[in-house]
Amino acid sequence: MTALLIDLDGVLYEGSRAVPGARDAIAWIRRHDIPHLFLTNTTSRPRQAIVDKLAGFGIDTDEDKILTPPAVAASWLAKNAPGPAALFVAPAAAGEFAPLEIAAEGPVASVVVGDYGEHWTFAEMNRAFRLLMATPPPVLIALGMTRYWRAEDGLRLDTAPFVMALSHASGAEPVVLGKPAKPFFETGLELLGSTAVDTVMIGDDIKGDIGGARAAGITGVLVRTGKFRDEDLEGDFRPDRVIDSIADLPATIERMQR
Repeated sequence: MTALLIDLDGVLYEGSRAVPGARDAIAWIRRHDIPHLFLTNTTSRPRQAIVDKLAGFGIDTDEDKILTPPAVAASWLAKNAPGPAALFVAPAAAGEFAPLEIAAEGPVASVVVGDYGEHWTFAEMNRAFRLLMATPPPVLIALGMTRYWRAEDGLRLDTAPFVMALSHASGAEPVVLGKPAKPFFETGLELLGSTAVDTVMIGDDIKGDIGGARAAGITGVLVRTGKFRDEDLEGDFRPDRVIDSIADLPATIERMQR
């Protein structure tokens, strides 16, 4: 093992609370010069806001160490679907798409769906649907296919349910540019300069983190924090290892390297 991909929400923190031992685990990784990248399907805030949040937990990093679906999508759209983009993402994250032409009405080259949260209304869903039904049809971009996440007040719907509804209604096949899509993990490997066989993914989502990583040939380590549930260990996706939390990662890495 030479590199790490580390999920954020549910692994390093849960809402506004740091997972005990997270700061020390990341400090250990840095002391041992292990290349690492933080992966997240969060599309409700820009990377700088994530940097600031981690700093509040005593974890220092920078934007270049954080891979988000908006960052990947902005690059992908510029190359593969040039033209106006309609964004259904949190306003705070819209700045990640600054290089693109943004449009609220059609025709558009792409419809981008992320964690739009409480901004979703029937009118907004129908606006996205109508844009997708145009001729020629725009590409439907999904900034991840996470089904739900654990907020401070409990579980909340994430991006996938809304993407699936729009796909079902319009017939558009979504291009997924976040977890668990293989291109997202491959982008992480490219940025790390690592290979799949030499990389380990640490996450709390059995499908998005572990299933996605293993499909890309990456070892998956599941933590029992965040959205983890005991039934996760009985489904179709199997982690290579299970640990109680990120605090156990240094000892786990040492065992893996023996």
